[in-house]
Amino acid sequence: MDMFDRLSTYRPQALAVLRIMAALLFIEHGTQKAFDFPAAAQPFGSLSGLMLVAAALEILGGLAILVGFLTRPVAFVLSGFMAVAYFMAHAPQNFFPVNNHGDAAILFCFVFLYLTAAGPGAWALDTRRA
Repeated sequence: MDMFDRLSTYRPQALAVLRIMAALLFIEHGTQKAFDFPAAAQPFGSLSGLMLVAAALEILGGLAILVGFLTRPVAFVLSGFMAVAYFMAHAPQNFFPVNNHGDAAILFCFVFLYLTAAGPGAWALDTRRA
């Protein structure tokens, strides 16, 4: 058995670390929109319409992903949300994600899509309910 086969035994924990870290970063995007924390270079001001929905999804959806509650359906919704956010806010600015600042949206989209398929991993409320 080689080293990589031995590491496979930690797959559920590694998936949980990915889920938790993605959630913490995602929540931070929501708190920046809603509460200007951490302070943004260009503050969002008062939220209305889509930005208010975005902040709510980022905070509440991020918290659900963080604790592993309804991980698959929440991750599916957040993956779609990130795809829409990319094409509405970032893609019109420039073709290249690194230039339109949409690389985080793309990465979140596919991490959440992976969580939809893979589930929450270890240390999740979903696994305690099952």
